[in-house]
Amino acid sequence: MKALLISFVLCTNLLCLSAQTTEIVSADIGFTFVSKDVEGSISGFKSTSHIDLDHIAQSKLQGSVSVATLKTGNFLRDWSLKGSKYFNADEFPEITFESETIRETEKGITVTGKLTLKGVPKTIHIDFIKKEAQWVGSTTLFSSDFGIAIKKERADNKVLVQINLNLAP
Repeated sequence: MKALLISFVLCTNLLCLSAQTTEIVSADIGFTFVSKDVEGSISGFKSTSHIDLDHIAQSKLQGSVSVATLKTGNFLRDWSLKGSKYFNADEFPEITFESETIRETEKGITVTGKLTLKGVPKTIHIDFIKKEAQWVGSTTLFSSDFGIAIKKERADNKVLVQINLNLAP
């Protein structure tokens, strides 16, 4: 009987010590091509992320979106962007991201990882702010770094990306 009581206490303590974890259930991703003043969105989000809310550095963000879902509000522009000159959706149907480090900051969470777009992997940083069951993030990148030159000058290929990750309750 004493062994049973000790086992019960140990199991209860282990359950109390277990980390609070969650997953990403959906995402809303928007972007702005600054020099063209063009806004858009991309969807088809899939994720195998694991978020440890008690030990954020042990978390892993990993996901993808479908290039075929790229929308800017202009059918001809969307068709052109998905073509081989720009995103090349036939050869590179997904944009992927995998975190390398996740750390808490005074303002929220900074995630550093590899974004692979059009087959080109680049390290980026995404800054998130926690809002209830959502992480609201942003990053800046240059499409020309990924072989997508909308304009000739690198600075004119600046893209602001907004990412809203919806977490499981």
